[in-house]
Formats: sequence, structure tokens, C-alpha cells
Amino acid sequence: MNKQSRHDAAENASLRQQFNHQICDFIDRSPTPFHAVRNMAQLLDEAEFIVLQEGDSWALEAGEQYYVIRNQSSIIAWTQGHQSLTEQGFHMLGAHTDSPCLKVKPNADIHQSNSWRLGVEVYGGALLNPWFDRDLSVAGRVHYQDKQGSLACALIDFKCPIATIPSLAIHLDREANQKRSVNAQLHLPVLIACGDDNEKNSLHQLLLTQLNEMAIDADQVLDHELFLYDTQPSNTIGLHGDFIAASRLDNLLSCYIDLMAIITASEATESQWSMLICSDHEEVGSHSAVGAAGPFLQQTLQRILPNSEDFVRAVSHSTLISTDNAHALHPSHVDKMDPLHSPKVNGGPVIKINANQRYASNSETQALFRALCHRCDIPVQDFVTRSDMGCGSTIGPITATEIGVKTLDVGVPTYGMHSIRELTGSHDPLRMKKVLSHFLMRN
Repeated sequence: MNKQSRHDAAENASLRQQFNHQICDFIDRSPTPFHAVRNMAQLLDEAEFIVLQEGDSWALEAGEQYYVIRNQSSIIAWTQGHQSLTEQGFHMLGAHTDSPCLKVKPNADIHQSNSWRLGVEVYGGALLNPWFDRDLSVAGRVHYQDKQGSLACALIDFKCPIATIPSLAIHLDREANQKRSVNAQLHLPVLIACGDDNEKNSLHQLLLTQLNEMAIDADQVLDHELFLYDTQPSNTIGLHGDFIAASRLDNLLSCYIDLMAIITASEATESQWSMLICSDHEEVGSHSAVGAAGPFLQQTLQRILPNSEDFVRAVSHSTLISTDNAHALHPSHVDKMDPLHSPKVNGGPVIKINANQRYASNSETQALFRALCHRCDIPVQDFVTRSDMGCGSTIGPITATEIGVKTLDVGVPTYGMHSIRELTGSHDPLRMKKVLSHFLMRN
């Protein structure tokens, strides 16, 4: 390797390390979809995107950059291009803000057996066993009444570990390593304190105290949407720093990559029509007012293009790249993958393909992505699930169905998807960001 090559390699390594550090920081500051959207909005503000309110009248201008939020948990950002939208269409990126986890029940307090626990329900298809014996905290959204009688809302994050789910000792369950199963109702309530049964200990009082410590003038907690999360920080790990270990990689990793791609594209001299859609509730089917199966995207597009014929013309010229983590070939379970479609960690972005439309990729959109990767000198991989196994899905087919847009499903290869702590390669995120930035900036 000559001197220039060594310099280029060192520069690329530095950029990669910086980007991975930013990913870890974003994930650690985003324990819930509400926090993720707030953090994305802050980064868009810094990039001079203009926030819009759904309840206001919009006066959109060419060359400007906007974003709009619904329910504090879904966000759409876009750049107004200088060319005709009906002839050019949008270059769109899509991801989701939610992750499988444990959600606190409304009447959560359980006082029994010298303990104070909180009842939870399972949100999405979480891998449950890794939740035991972790240092957990609580974050989410709290609605309250202030001392003047007005209703208000605040995001809350205890940050420090205030909860855990202790395992049952193997002495009391001799077959635990062979066939331990988890009963979500009986085994998952989280332990937050020790003590005799005491009705004075209540989650609402705990939340009220926390709000007051945040200098919020709260008089009564009315309701909440709270989630448990692992307090272990995200990190780059491995002998050679090959991996990123973090909670909620599925799909905050894609949210951050997509966000940085549209911000990079917005800085281009002649910006194109580009759009980012990050939707809540993907892990539970996307059927909500803020999910990909809901009306948020279509209503936003219709406000940008009020004329129905212009809307259809623009969509016909648009392309959506749905970004959601892909399964990586697991070295201990190679039999779980099709041997010819087994993406490798740090092997490059993955095109996700399924004959039964669990992914929305087709030969046209796949060819586009392969060409983009080739132009960026980035390797590309394919994932097709084994023919004798079921296949997960993404927002890609849902958005394609709702809007009629040409769609591709891609992702960064990942181990341990839906675990409390997932693992991906340290080289792939920046590669994906480069490809997506190129996609948004192309004519």
C-alpha cells in the first residue's frame, strides 16, 4: 500500500469511527420513539429545515426544506426541489422509529411478596429471555394536569437503572438451560423496589415527583406511555472494533442513516425533491394514525401536491427505499439461511427480496440500487429467506400498497434482531449512508 492509499484508508477509518460514534450517541439519547423523533427534529433544525404544524396552513417555497411531526412519534422531512415535481418525483427514504420492548401497563403497580413491581405487556415481537438480569430504566410520554388545571405533556427519562427482571435460580428450575419458557404475564413484571405491601408507593406518584424534579409545574399525572429499556450504553466492540452493539438498532440505525443522508443531500447546490418518512408502530403492524398503513404520508403528499392528477404523476416518477435491518449469517446457526442468500456482517448493504411481497423489492428497484452501489464502489448483498421458513416484513410493502410508489427494501446486516441488545458491523452504516445520499442527489 503506497503513502496515498494509507492516507485514504486512515481518513476513511476516521470518518467511519466518527459516524459510528454519532449513531451510538443518537441511540442512547433515544430510548423511545418520542425521544427519537425529538432528537431527529433537533438535527433537522440545525440543518435549517423548517418545522410545520399539521393544523396550520402551509405556504411552501421552492428550494426550502421542511418537516412535520405527528403524535411526537412519526416524522416526515423533505426538500423542495427546483425542478417540476410532477416530472421528477420524490426520491424517498423510509424507516420506523419503534422497536420491540416492554411497555408499562396503565395500572402498573404490583405490591406483593416484599416487592414493588410494575406490570408490563410485550410490544412487538421481542426476544424475551435477554431482558432478564439487565439494568433497566423507564422512559416515555406523560400527560398531566398542571396547578392551573390545564392539560399538558412531557417526555420523561429516568436514565438511571431503576428496574430489573431477576431470573429464577437454576437450583429451582433444573431444566432452565434446556427448555425455559417465559410467561409474559407472570414472569415479566419489573422489580423496582423492595419493601412491604404499601399502597403509597405508586407509579403515578413516582412520575409526579420526576416531573417536579424537571421543574415542571405538574399537579396530577393523568396518563402515560412508558417503555422499559436497557441502560447499557451503545458501543463499538470486537477485537478489531468490527461491531456496533446497541439496543434498538432495529430500526433507529436506519432512522439515523436516512436522516444524515437527507441532510447531506439538502446541502447540495441544486437539491432534488427528496423525502424522509420515519413511522411509528411498524413492529405491531403499522395500522395506526402514525403508522405506515395510516394516512400521514398520503396526507402530507397531498398538501404538497393538492391537484390529484399532479399527485399521481409525481408518485409515478417517485422511488422509495425502505431501510430496515437485514438478517446476517449467524456463525452458530448457518442452517437458518439460504446458502446463496446469506448476508455477512461488514459485507455491505443488503437487498431484501421475497416472492410473496413480504418485501417490496422488484427487478427494477433492485437494479437501481445495485447501480448506485457500483457507482459508490460499495459491495451489495442479497437476502432471501429459506424456502421452508416464514419471512418478516417492513414498511416497504405497506407504503407501496398505500401510495403506489416503486419501492425497494434494503438493510444493514444484523445479528440478534429483536433482542434487547443487537449487533451490526461497524463498516456497513457509513456505506449505506453514502449510497442513500447518492440516491437522493441523483437526477
